[in-house]
Amino acid sequence: MTETAPSVTVIAEALAVIDQALSTMQHRELVSSSEVSDLLLDLRLLLATAPEPLVVEELQVASSV
Repeated sequence: MTETAPSVTVIAEALAVIDQALSTMQHRELVSSSEVSDLLLDLRLLLATAPEPLVVEELQVASSV
């Protein structure tokens, strides 16, 4: 297992949250600010609990994999 495996897992979970929210919000004309805030807080929680700090270079590597 590599050093970046936990970060990649956290990124995958964050992407899953984004995908789920996009599929829900895509069919609506208006989205309340509280729903957007909830989504952003969920993403922040996922990323903040990463076992090691996420670095921009790691994000670029993870997205190209």
